[in-house]
Amino acid sequence: MNVSTLYGASKRAGKALTFGILVVPVTVCSAFAEPVVIAALGDSLTHGYGLPQGDGFVPQLESWLKAQGLDVIVQNAGVSGDTTQGGLSRVGWTLGPDVDAMIVSLGGNDALRGIDPAVSKANLAGIIEAGQAAEVDVLLIGVEAPMNFGADYKQVFDGMYGELAAEFNVELAPDFFEAIRDLPADQLRGLMQADGIHPNVQGVAQIVPALGPYVQGLAESAAKE
Repeated sequence: MNVSTLYGASKRAGKALTFGILVVPVTVCSAFAEPVVIAALGDSLTHGYGLPQGDGFVPQLESWLKAQGLDVIVQNAGVSGDTTQGGLSRVGWTLGPDVDAMIVSLGGNDALRGIDPAVSKANLAGIIEAGQAAEVDVLLIGVEAPMNFGADYKQVFDGMYGELAAEFNVELAPDFFEAIRDLPADQLRGLMQADGIHPNVQGVAQIVPALGPYVQGLAESAAKE
């Protein structure tokens, strides 16, 4: 039996039918609307390092999206310390059958370790390709490298995100820290944990509204498919 023909289902409806009972009438089945499931593939910034479970980036982002009237579930696929290579190695099982869209926020640990940007770029390309092969919408979030390895390294590293977005025609949020990066030093300290790398609860609360509209666009696009 061809389920997609029988039900005239979209990709998301098809996923619902996978776990449903096929004898349910079409008119009833079409009345159900499932939430858009977004997998957030990232490192400690995504995982919510150093923060209470409900106060990290993913739960705050999900709450922000729901406040905009969106029916979404944001899955936390962040692993502290992860590099782009680590993200590439686990993207396959991150993209479960229920996932409609994916946020990719990786590269910070690559930059801190001085990994060749060409290697990081190839890993990110592999992640995006996996997402597109799974027919999920992808949002790439950029990371700016510190000056530890010089201006030339930083220029190449920072630029790879825009190049990837253009090459694969995916949406780009240029900088995870866009909302707070240019604040005066005393204000910025008040939004960061003691390590100076990870935002505290208040920092995340400022980061999310800046990144939120990008994710909102991702969710709305996925909902139409």
